[in-house]
Amino acid sequence: MTRGRLQLVRERVRLQSQVECLLEAARIKLSSVISDLPGVSGRRILEALSKGQTDAAKLAALGDDRLKCTKEQLADALRGAPEPGHRQLLHLHLERLQLLDEQIRQLSQMNAAALNRHPRAVARLAEVPGFGVESSQQLIAEVGVDAEAFDSAGEFASWAGVCPGSDVSAEENHSSRCPKGNRYVRRILSEAAHAAVKKKGSHFQNVFRRFLPKLGYNGAIWVVAHRLARLVWKILHDQVSYVEQGQDTDPRARKHRAAKLARALRKLRYSGTLAEIHPQPVAEAST
Repeated sequence: MTRGRLQLVRERVRLQSQVECLLEAARIKLSSVISDLPGVSGRRILEALSKGQTDAAKLAALGDDRLKCTKEQLADALRGAPEPGHRQLLHLHLERLQLLDEQIRQLSQMNAAALNRHPRAVARLAEVPGFGVESSQQLIAEVGVDAEAFDSAGEFASWAGVCPGSDVSAEENHSSRCPKGNRYVRRILSEAAHAAVKKKGSHFQNVFRRFLPKLGYNGAIWVVAHRLARLVWKILHDQVSYVEQGQDTDPRARKHRAAKLARALRKLRYSGTLAEIHPQPVAEAST
């Protein structure tokens, strides 16, 4: 189910690119002023376009007041020359987009129902910087709720394909390239690493900055992915919770993240509450 949802998400991204190319062909530069085309404002404007509305001012009025662009800028981006064929194709794309959104929602609910017996495991993993409810569900579906198939954090990191390689000959390591590993878990850890290094003051952002001058961007990202893999094994195998070791973050930001995570869990019908903990910090799993 999690892999099926991933395929639908990728198809949705491709469809969004097709919609953007279609608008470009119609000389409409909507993506230059609205970053999320399938969002609320973008969807309203696209629906009106597909139904034959061509007046740029009326289309711009459908945009939300919270958009960063002005109504004049939005109207200027909507002045194009859409032909009947463009509108028909846009209508078909929007119908397909709506179907994909519904199927993704249903698969998310199915994933949550399958893991409903383990809400704490999902919540503990989702608290880690870079992770969320969906990525936590995907990772648990791949490795199990307690990662019992792996005896150590290093074994799990090697299986996932995020540990440094070792091609030693004549006492010289000729390559530290990571093995291929499990492509699904490797993708999750890579995406989580890119997100974790952007969290201000987090432990993983500090790790990334420490290795960036020596290894470059990609190398530093894989260092973070490796440490995330060891941490994931520790959280699942030993059933511990993550405690931030980085600089003290804004209490309001922590509260906002906790509320956002709680809403995501409730949306998928998980039970339980989130509480702040203060045990011994656990940032990386030991060998």
